[in-house]
Amino acid sequence: MDEETFTTLSVTILCTALIAYMCFIIYKLAKDSKAGRYGTIVLAFVLGFGMFGFIVKTVLTEVLQK
Repeated sequence: MDEETFTTLSVTILCTALIAYMCFIIYKLAKDSKAGRYGTIVLAFVLGFGMFGFIVKTVLTEVLQK
């Protein structure tokens, strides 16, 4: 396995794991603060917006390179 393949696979796997962990943190934060339905939606939207931006950037980079 060459370095480029290893880097691509590791970044994909580790970023996916990090995003899943951040979703867990958002859920735990909403649960511990007793945010309710509206508060949970606001937390998920605001904190998840950064994750969404990273995913969109990755997809746009792949589309524009082709």
